Amino acid sequence: MSNNEEILLKARNIRKSYYIGTPNELEILHGIDLDIRKGEFVSIVGQSGSGKSTLMNILGILDRQTVGEYSLNGIDISNAPAKELAKLRNRHIGFVFQTYNLIARTDALSNVEMPMLYAGLSPKERRARAEELLEMVGMTERMHHTPDELSGGQKQRVAIARAMANNPDIILADEPTGALDSGTGRMVMDIFHDLHEKQGKTIVLITHSNELAAETPRIITISDGNIISEKTQEIKIIRPATEERKEIC
Repeated sequence: MSNNEEILLKARNIRKSYYIGTPNELEILHGIDLDIRKGEFVSIVGQSGSGKSTLMNILGILDRQTVGEYSLNGIDISNAPAKELAKLRNRHIGFVFQTYNLIARTDALSNVEMPMLYAGLSPKERRARAEELLEMVGMTERMHHTPDELSGGQKQRVAIARAMANNPDIILADEPTGALDSGTGRMVMDIFHDLHEKQGKTIVLITHSNELAAETPRIITISDGNIISEKTQEIKIIRPATEERKEIC
């Protein structure tokens, strides 16, 4: 099996219930089976209430499934001790959220350094890596600005740089353009395409937008807690020049 075919994420019979053992017990996910291979760019698309965010929380080790098995890069997450989960998230997963989740009153450089601080990198290593990543997303000139001094698009670029800080196995992007105008959203998607195409990053895009999902080579559709369809496709995105993209936000 080639590296491109190597399974990075494997989920089997994933079920998630709330209010277990009460009359109000509610199952949100009804037995999800999912494989994601190294180097894939996959979208999980579904409307509000479909279960896609619940699934993302499990894949991102932010929550545990009620039933089922989940492994990431060969590590059995299902049976990992609770105290190890934060380390696993920090080491293996990069997150990009709709609401950015940047630390207020902390500049862009320090925000990007934060995951590396928890990973135990030296101050010199953290700074060099953070500067490199901010340059990659076109934020060198704004690295010493705090979130309240940045536009939405700039915040999301910092968030993407932070997601890449520890060179994660996978990036989970939850509605990453949801709070942005169309032009800035286009720029953010272009960065994801660059990460996938030029660095071979594995990216999972969680979205309600069929238009965004259409930009990914593989589309998984979820509804009422079940995967109802899956397809692969050839994609060709026409993008403006790099300098034009930077000017959008």
